This record gives sequence, structure tokens and C-alpha cells, in this order.
Amino acid sequence: MGLYKHIRNAWKKPKANLGKALREKLIQFRREPVTLRIKRPTNLASARSKGYKAKQGIILVRQRVSRGGHKKPKRSGGRKSKRASPRITLSKNYQTIAEERANKKYKNCEVLNSYFIAKDGKHFWYEIILIDRTHPAMIHDKRFSGIAAQKGRVYRGKTSSSRKSRGLRKKGKGAEKARPSRRSKVAIRRKRKK
Repeated sequence: MGLYKHIRNAWKKPKANLGKALREKLIQFRREPVTLRIKRPTNLASARSKGYKAKQGIILVRQRVSRGGHKKPKRSGGRKSKRASPRITLSKNYQTIAEERANKKYKNCEVLNSYFIAKDGKHFWYEIILIDRTHPAMIHDKRFSGIAAQKGRVYRGKTSSSRKSRGLRKKGKGAEKARPSRRSKVAIRRKRKK
């Protein structure tokens, strides 16, 4: 068994292997800022599987996201129906929200991928792998040059977690309404009815 497999197995059952250490890390995570640039990944196996390389031009960010329900902004006026619920059912997952917030802070970067780190009663923590678009090492690297050339991958739903929430992990039977997008399929159906 290789090193990364051992690390992966240790993270699969954290209570048995990493229990006390992980609890101490969570205490430290809560004290840190919401968006924090880090030197090295917390879970090396996950980072490597998502495309992380220890080289110039690649940035790691730990992002904290609040758990629980989301609310609509307060209404300024008008008729307030009893049925107008203030709650929002999110179409995005928390990982995508974390990626967007990290990208908002580091505007000259593009999100390569991200992975889950920890959670408690209030928060989720994700580590986001960012690529510096302007760095020569990224522009000349065959693997990362295509991503470095793009703009706003996260906001256009092109990252792995975004594709998951858009239903693009499935193909063929049962996934006919997922492509090109769910909204466009609804628009096509409305046109046909007319």
C-alpha cells in the first residue's frame, strides 16, 4: 500500500485514527479568518487527487462556509403574503459557494478544484486549489495552461462541484433533461406548449 492510500484511509475514519488531532485542528480553524491562504494541504491525498502540485503559481486557500438555511434579503415594502417564505432552497452546494468566495478574494486566480476538510455544528471547511493566471509557470505548463486561459470558471459552473450540482455527473438514460442545462430544457418545454 502506498503513502497516499494510508493517508486516505486515515481520513476516512477520523475518529479512530485522527480523533484528538482533528478536534484540536477544528479549534484552530474556528479562530482563523474565513478565507486563509495556507502553505501546504491538510489532506495531501485529496489535494493530489484533485490536481494539486507543489509548484509556483498554485495557491491553496482554506475557506469557511456557514451551515444551515439561507434567507432572502429583507423586503423594503409592498404586500407581504403569509406564504412568502423568507427561506431559500439553494441550487448550489456549499462547496461551490466556498469556491466562489475564495475566487472573489483572489481575483487574478482561477479555481482548479476543491475538497472537503472538516465540519462542525456551524461551519464547513473546504480547501480550494487556485491557479495564478498571470504566472509564467502556469502559462507554459501544458496541464494548467488551458485553465489559466479561462476566466470565471467558478461563476460559470465549470468546476467539478458545480458540475455535480448542475446534474452533469450523469449521462444517457435518466439524464436527458440535464443538458445543455436545466433552465434551457424548461425554456424549450415552454416554447413547445405555445
